[in-house]
Amino acid sequence: MNVDDIVAERIEQARRKAAARKRAREELAEARRRGLAQRHAQKLRNLHPPTGNVPTSQQEQTADPAEPTAPVAEAMPTQHTKAAQTSTDRRSQ
Repeated sequence: MNVDDIVAERIEQARRKAAARKRAREELAEARRRGLAQRHAQKLRNLHPPTGNVPTSQQEQTADPAEPTAPVAEAMPTQHTKAAQTSTDRRSQ
């Protein structure tokens, strides 16, 4: 066997190996695209359920938009805000 034959054989092996890696990358990329498309479609289905399957709590919220809403929880005093107010009152005395 000639040195040129050995070099040509190694070059051919390297080409086959590179082609196999490229094919594997393409297959993985295609699988990833399919998976992401399925994930995106499922997310959209979860965000916008069909009108017949709207949960009762959402039906009540969307039943009458003119109806006043409940007060915001932040506006209601909590134990933490009461303690802060008490300490502020003590400092001012």
